Amino acid sequence: MASATIAAGIAHALMNLAVSKGANRKALTQACGIDPQQLQDPDNRLPLASYVALMRAGQTLSGDPALALHFGETFDLAEISIVGLLCMASETGAEAFAQWNRYERLVVDVDGLTKGSRHLLERKAGRLWLIDTRGNPNDFPELTESSFARLVCMARRTQGEKPLIEAIHVTHSAPAYRDEYARIFQVPVTFDSDRNAVVMASDAWLSERIEQPSRYVFGILSERAQALLDRLESSTTLRGHIESLLIPMLHTGDIGIDRVARMLGLSRQTLFRRLKAEDTTFTKLLDELRHRMALHYLSGKKASVNQVAYLVGFAEPAAFSRAFKRWTGTSPRAARRE
Repeated sequence: MASATIAAGIAHALMNLAVSKGANRKALTQACGIDPQQLQDPDNRLPLASYVALMRAGQTLSGDPALALHFGETFDLAEISIVGLLCMASETGAEAFAQWNRYERLVVDVDGLTKGSRHLLERKAGRLWLIDTRGNPNDFPELTESSFARLVCMARRTQGEKPLIEAIHVTHSAPAYRDEYARIFQVPVTFDSDRNAVVMASDAWLSERIEQPSRYVFGILSERAQALLDRLESSTTLRGHIESLLIPMLHTGDIGIDRVARMLGLSRQTLFRRLKAEDTTFTKLLDELRHRMALHYLSGKKASVNQVAYLVGFAEPAAFSRAFKRWTGTSPRAARRE
């Protein structure tokens, strides 16, 4: 567990919940060894072992043994992590799942720079299972509790009366507070299972469109973003049209000339020629758009540097920093301070 980390923003939210339930903040920080200053920047990474200690101390000091379940029930992922916002910006359930899998280690990196997907979708006996494949889950079952409670409660809020989840399987044994499982999950829970998994009621959610608060959800990070998008859409140039298509897609990282050509109803070769006539290339256009949007988000002060990296389509903050230095000659954090 030494290399495993968690976002400081998650630990901060958990600490606030424990304090709201009666725990003493100073006693919590002393028990888990977390410097309160570390929690001020949500981009900071903390050892997962410190988070485990915080969870256990929070359970004791707040008198709430089901604290992990209540943490998942109380906090939507969009409130405590950019990952939730990226999922909200997805068009379908399948895309949201892909974004969650791609970026989840921003929330918790259970193995340290995890490779591959931690969550899998598997069909078994005619049902669709969403499986958490992390190793040694019973060392810290509270992580299963909070993540599954968050998923189920989020699904209930977004789907209403429409059932999305029909059963829960966990590898740990039933705790003394199993009544809270029944209240929060409201579906059958199998303890001592061979897997940690959520059984979906159907696979229709994969293709269903997600209801978004706006067509351009990242407007909540930048009040001027929608105006910028509208201006681009009104452009008469091909470049402006392409940029208007790309801005809402940047965060996915799944951007290529072939995809854009299909969206425009053009062949790759035709798109290449028309961009050349405007004295640009797709690679140059995308690079310059990322540069401009990075400056735009950083100037807004509402998104952290790491969040900006993912908003403009970089899979790693380090890659974003290198690109930003190439664009501007300075680092993103130095640019924000200036």
